Amino acid sequence: MSLGHRLLSVANLEAGERMTFALRETFEPGLPPDDDHPYRSGAWRPQHREYDAWDMDVIGEIPDDLNGVYLRNTENPLFEPIKRYHPFDGDSMMHSISFENGEARYANRFVRTDAFLAEQESNESLWAGIAEHPSNAIADYGWGARTFMKDNASTDVIVHGGAALASFYQCGELYRLDPRTLEDLGKTTWNGFFPEEGVSAHPKLDEHTGELLFFSYFTEAPYMRYGVVNRAGELTTHVDIPLPGPRLPHDMAFTENWSILNDLPLFWSPEALADGYYSNTFDRDLPSRFALLPRHGSTEDILWFEADPTFVLHWTNAYEEGDWVILDGFFQHNPTARGVERGTGSHKGFETLDMNVLQARAHRWKFNTVTGQCTEEPMSETCAEFPMINGRHAGRRHQYSYNARCSPGLFAFDGLIKHNLDTGTEELYEFEPGVFVSETVMAPRDGSKAEDDGYLVTFASDLNNDCSEALVFDASDLMQGPVCQIRLPERISSGTHSTWAPSTDI
Repeated sequence: MSLGHRLLSVANLEAGERMTFALRETFEPGLPPDDDHPYRSGAWRPQHREYDAWDMDVIGEIPDDLNGVYLRNTENPLFEPIKRYHPFDGDSMMHSISFENGEARYANRFVRTDAFLAEQESNESLWAGIAEHPSNAIADYGWGARTFMKDNASTDVIVHGGAALASFYQCGELYRLDPRTLEDLGKTTWNGFFPEEGVSAHPKLDEHTGELLFFSYFTEAPYMRYGVVNRAGELTTHVDIPLPGPRLPHDMAFTENWSILNDLPLFWSPEALADGYYSNTFDRDLPSRFALLPRHGSTEDILWFEADPTFVLHWTNAYEEGDWVILDGFFQHNPTARGVERGTGSHKGFETLDMNVLQARAHRWKFNTVTGQCTEEPMSETCAEFPMINGRHAGRRHQYSYNARCSPGLFAFDGLIKHNLDTGTEELYEFEPGVFVSETVMAPRDGSKAEDDGYLVTFASDLNNDCSEALVFDASDLMQGPVCQIRLPERISSGTHSTWAPSTDI
């Protein structure tokens, strides 16, 4: 239920601090007042207020050659679940901080998905979440690869054609927002050619061509499709990627000429599907399979490669060297949390959210597109995930990856790692206990020449002082700490993904 908006000026947050903001809208949550659910409290305490803020208190100085927008997607539940809550079930709240000529403005908004609006009208949860049986749903329709789910658009965000696109990890609509103001711009249509099965999270932007690459997956043959949308928002390629059965791909990669999809041996149990529910299984006797196809190729052009069995949540980047395609990502050494004590009650299944349990580590695969040879090698012994790179190097050779160190026992990040993939060296910036950060983008400075000539931008949530800040680091010197800290109106919830869009793209 919306409770309206008002303009506020807050002085003396601490000595000498001042902030001006508009409290745009407040939503009345239907959650317990003293909620102790691990993903609705602490670092994951949800927000229910929407703000615009400017003249924010700054420690240090905002660089005047940092121009663009940092966007962050988070999960913020408003109602009790039908049965069991999982953090990926929360409604999307988008956060935006835009930089221009040494100034910054902030906004946050719930994404007005169809499901969000329906639940607002009913004042209760209508869809079964990821940890619930689909039959628990009150609504008789839904979205997603597993159907009858709530498309909450709370997983990923990317900017294409001047609009921010919020997406759902198990396929759904792409909800469009103004990147700076977060004004609702409606759903993506691609001139009437938006796929009926929806689009997965992690569509990819090639900054050099302006093209958006995407994939969808579902429970009926061919089980996956791949497509390309040009700079003008026209669907130019849409092809089948035939798989042996339903799979759970979460991400894709691309090079200048190739697109890379995957068929990994962690997927929905066929027996569970036959009984009408969804349970993951990992078949260690099956290889990891990779589909390489020319960006605008057809099904017949796919080159298949096999490698060691694993599950990869996120790819770092891919590029070409002669006949070889090099792919970097995070190899999970224990993708089903084997040997780890299982949670019960409200903690059921949460052990698989801990990357320290899944043992995710940087890894490299190489595919020879002429001989069909595939090789692979570990790139680090450090447990990390959620890699980001300089977007100008997406699909091109990269040297640096900026990774999140995952907090033990919780799906949250407590450190930033700059990984030099050429030398193998890693720099770790650790935050104080009780301080968690967001997925951290690399924003090239105006006129930058070197790959790490720019800034790392992230949001930090400080549970000790009950506040959040936007932090800006010099990407070439992570260990000196933030060059500036910008106080936000309210402590934000943890969440999933983020993106950076330079001013020239919005």
